[in-house]
Amino acid sequence: MSTDEGLVGYVPYLRRFARALTGTQQLGDACVVAAIERILDNPPNQSARITLYRNVLAEVDRLEARGITPAGSASTTEDSVQRRLAALTPVGRQAFLLVAMEEFSIADTARVLGVAEQDVDGLLEDANQDLAAQLRADVLIIEDEPLIALDLQQVVQDLGHRVVRVARTEREAVAAALGTRPGLILADIQLADGSSGLDAVNEILPQLSVPVIFVTAYPEKLLTGTKPEPTFLIRKPFRPDALRAVISQALFFDIRRRT
Repeated sequence: MSTDEGLVGYVPYLRRFARALTGTQQLGDACVVAAIERILDNPPNQSARITLYRNVLAEVDRLEARGITPAGSASTTEDSVQRRLAALTPVGRQAFLLVAMEEFSIADTARVLGVAEQDVDGLLEDANQDLAAQLRADVLIIEDEPLIALDLQQVVQDLGHRVVRVARTEREAVAAALGTRPGLILADIQLADGSSGLDAVNEILPQLSVPVIFVTAYPEKLLTGTKPEPTFLIRKPFRPDALRAVISQALFFDIRRRT
């Protein structure tokens, strides 16, 4: 297989990434074309994926150095997404998108950016805090364990969001969601009266479009491979930094979904 054939599979993801960085598909595609041309002229001696993304970032940096900024989008919501990304530091924006959108590991993100892994952790923490400040939301917590609920509340409030209700049963959760119409739901599966947070979410979603993060000790009940699986899942016991990152990602991608 030739080098150019081996790069084809990366192109849709590179285009998505470059558009998120530049604000328009036209500028993004120009960066992708230049990145691919460079790698064809100088085949990499390491991961082609890492080299491609590194080259795209180099092209984006060249645009910014020349003072080229994206034109206005036809979508107000897309403009809102770009404004929020633009508010992050350039390298913080890059780290966030590499991890959240492109699903790079911390180690590979560090290789793409040319920084230490601990620096990536710091960049992501700063980006999550900055995004949270822009994406303030009302949050419904579905959790029957009081201490865990308090821990979840603390993380949510530390990010600047507001907890509108803590529900302990399926019935309470459905009523709370339809009554408060939150912007985000954190849900456990097994609840106090033997009811199910999963069933509550399945009843809520047809009536309310809202991102859901499952925080559970029983991920195997969700990751069965037999039906649509949740986009956002945190295993108990959870790390506050991991939960903060996923909250920011869930709210960010909810905005993108509505473009």
